[in-house]
Amino acid sequence: MAVLTDPISDFLTRLKNACRAGNEEFSAPHSKIKADIARILQEEGYIWNYEVVTGDRTEIKVKPKFIDGRPVLTDLKRVSKPGRRTYVGSGEIPRVMSGLGIAILSTSKGVVTGGTAKRQNLGGELLAIVW
Repeated sequence: MAVLTDPISDFLTRLKNACRAGNEEFSAPHSKIKADIARILQEEGYIWNYEVVTGDRTEIKVKPKFIDGRPVLTDLKRVSKPGRRTYVGSGEIPRVMSGLGIAILSTSKGVVTGGTAKRQNLGGELLAIVW
């Protein structure tokens, strides 16, 4: 098995590929931050659900959301990378697609959406933008 330098990017890429290929479900190695990202995607309506499956290796299984055969998630972009972290203050959180998308941030209060971070006046690491 290959060592991943950016497991969050791997998770997001698997999600994007599953949506584009029309797959009902995909799995990825589990981590707490990936489960938090999946929770936000579920709350915002981009995926149906996710579950953590324990076995030989703990995995997270995700079911992307499709409406009339089209994926709800159109695209996403990993912003902060291991080689180049991107931090934003509460006033610098980007509006994604004029409010149609979401920004996902890792803050001192956990992983939250850009809107939640703005309301709570939090800044943090801008993990990804999703639309």
